[in-house]
Amino acid sequence: MNVEQTMEVLNGAGAERLLTELYGADQVEEQRGRYRELLEGYRDKFGDGEVKLFSSPGRTEISGNHTDHNHGKVLAGSINLDCVGVAAVNHSSKVKIVSTTFGQEFTVDLNNLAPSRRKSGTEDLVKGLLKGFQESGYEVGGFNAYITSNVISAAGVSSSAAFEMLLCSMLNTFFNEGRMDTVAYAHVGKYAENHYWDKASGLLDQMACAVGGLITIDFMEPSDPKVEKIDFDFGSQNHSLIIVQTGRGHADLSADYSAVPSEMKKVAEFFGKNYCSEITEKDVIDNLAEVRKYAGDRSVLRALHFFEENKRVENMVKALKEDRFDVFLENITASGNSSWKWLQNCYTNSNYQEQGITVALALTELFIADKGRGACRVHGGGFAGVIMAMLPNDLVDEYVEYIEKALGKGNAYRMSIRPHGAICFSDMCR
Repeated sequence: MNVEQTMEVLNGAGAERLLTELYGADQVEEQRGRYRELLEGYRDKFGDGEVKLFSSPGRTEISGNHTDHNHGKVLAGSINLDCVGVAAVNHSSKVKIVSTTFGQEFTVDLNNLAPSRRKSGTEDLVKGLLKGFQESGYEVGGFNAYITSNVISAAGVSSSAAFEMLLCSMLNTFFNEGRMDTVAYAHVGKYAENHYWDKASGLLDQMACAVGGLITIDFMEPSDPKVEKIDFDFGSQNHSLIIVQTGRGHADLSADYSAVPSEMKKVAEFFGKNYCSEITEKDVIDNLAEVRKYAGDRSVLRALHFFEENKRVENMVKALKEDRFDVFLENITASGNSSWKWLQNCYTNSNYQEQGITVALALTELFIADKGRGACRVHGGGFAGVIMAMLPNDLVDEYVEYIEKALGKGNAYRMSIRPHGAICFSDMCR
């Protein structure tokens, strides 16, 4: 279908159903307008012709804070903020990308996929994705893509992974007959970040964006993680997920982030192992004095967080399967408390007077205690940045007003869990 025909499809029942699933009934008209605007932009830039629409969501980490790097378990979900693109095969060796969100426009030649010397930026990431497809035995070809995104940057909701999985969906649809699964998408994204950004990424972000809905991932075998999609209608619970920006820290947090996996691994090293997934909580407790002497007390606490967080993920998955949403919320609170007290990633010791996350958590806990409903926790890597709150819909407006009065306007974002990951929108709305 050409641009005009695709616009007509947006008015149909199939598109309305899919838009409702992705964004909620109250967002359908706004999203229709967003898609139309994107189609018009594509036509102005690349002309008419056969096109397809694609969508890939950001993600939220619900439990499993700092466990994946030691081959633990996580619970994550795709959100209703997404990267959307219009794309078409151009029958050349060139991949032409326009990103309206970031004002970028560039062309990648399939005959020159070497990374730049600086190994950073969107162009290198696209080269890495294309090379990752080739290295994995999949086909690539030239195409045009006109892209926009409302996935918040620097908020722990994986704006880069959403973009990566969007392009994977395009390449899979256009050149690989849709035969790739979402695990393959994630591995390509990981390859691109590892080799073209020199970023030691795992698979969590890519998997959550690619698969969609609520998923649990067991990273015991990181090259082949066990992924399970949880059949749970989050929308039926009348709760929203709120991401709150608490302000970026001024300290260099690289050492803080690196210390978490290395200290957990130090505990495993005492037992001759590489990762905490290879030892047990009982091993640590039975040898506590020696482990404390060898690895240090914070390392021990972080390892204990790892073991307990894995149990929480299991409990939350069980609760969702049994439709016990109250137990699910209780475990979100427990996960947050463990991150604060045991993992200790809510502020940096290098600047202990700057505690945006802990201030936001304290205020949110006061709000929840007063209302008697809801849960909250640090979101993502921690030390500075973002918290998450899970609140009943009837409290959301009041909470947003409350928290933004304290932390500043425009710092709270209401989200929901969407059931679909990276998709070809055009194919799914037929």
